[in-house]
Amino acid sequence: MEAYCVKCKAKREMIEAVEVEMKGKGDQVRRAMKGKCPTCGTAMFRILGKAATEAAQ
Repeated sequence: MEAYCVKCKAKREMIEAVEVEMKGKGDQVRRAMKGKCPTCGTAMFRILGKAATEAAQ
C-alpha cells in the first residue's frame, strides 16, 4: 500500500502495513492502513475510501 511520508515529503510503499478501524459518526466504522516508511521509519497512515471498505465486506 502506497502512502505519503510527511518527513520525506514523498509517496512511498508502506512496510509492516496493518488495517485498522477508526471511529466514525454514530456507529459507523472507517477503515485505514497504518505502517512505517521504509526510508526513515516514520509512522504512515492512509484512510481507505468507501469502495475499499465495501469490497472488504
